[in-house]
Amino acid sequence: MKACLLIVDPQKDFCDANGSLFVPGADEDVIRLGAMIDRVGSKLDSIKVTLDSHHRLHIANPIFWRNASGGKPAPFTIITNEDVRNGVWMPFDPSLNARVLDYTEQLDRNGRYQLCIWPEHCLIGTWGHTVADPVSQALLRWEERPAAVNWVTKGSNLYTEHYSVVQADVPDPADPLTHLNTVLLNDLQSYDVIGFTGEALSHCVANTGRDIVANFAAQYIRKIHLITDCSSSVPGFKHIADDFLADMKALGMQLCTSENFLK
Repeated sequence: MKACLLIVDPQKDFCDANGSLFVPGADEDVIRLGAMIDRVGSKLDSIKVTLDSHHRLHIANPIFWRNASGGKPAPFTIITNEDVRNGVWMPFDPSLNARVLDYTEQLDRNGRYQLCIWPEHCLIGTWGHTVADPVSQALLRWEERPAAVNWVTKGSNLYTEHYSVVQADVPDPADPLTHLNTVLLNDLQSYDVIGFTGEALSHCVANTGRDIVANFAAQYIRKIHLITDCSSSVPGFKHIADDFLADMKALGMQLCTSENFLK
């Protein structure tokens, strides 16, 4: 039996109480996750870890936007297509007006999220970009086999959100890294058991999970074990996580705890 573990964004900005976008509960999630990796590591043929990887200048960061007075949006501001059309919020560079108008229109069409302005988080090269200690130490112990963790970065494109590791919210025609990650999908389908967890359940885990099942043949979905006690939601978005869990269970994805995975 071949088994792999896919961990979404176990980074300090999400999982440490000092992180800029701390997800309540994630500090305990990574402790359980690290312990699980130590327990089942000998049964895992592969571990894949995604890393949210942003530049400070990014469409979902305050620095990208201005209002008529030159002010920047506060974190957690929602910028709608109507806001852009009416000039409530404008990009820092006026030449990007048409691009951000099209972007927000496409967000409306895909029906997942409107554009949310986040606290700056997971900036490439910063403390918050690194993996939380309980997980990073467990990964280093797993690599003693010897083996190598498969690191998958996402989010470095300035002009689109990239919650899902499978594809960006709005793929950039000029950037292949924002398009459907068929290499990852094909590799995942080769395993008999796929453990799946990470942060945040309401966003990057939910979008990744939905994109995986949308591109998996139906018979493969039951191989996915969503480890629910190693994943928490951004406050105010728990309803998205609840809908995601219900939908995945209905499609055949297996929900389990870290104590029960590969037991």
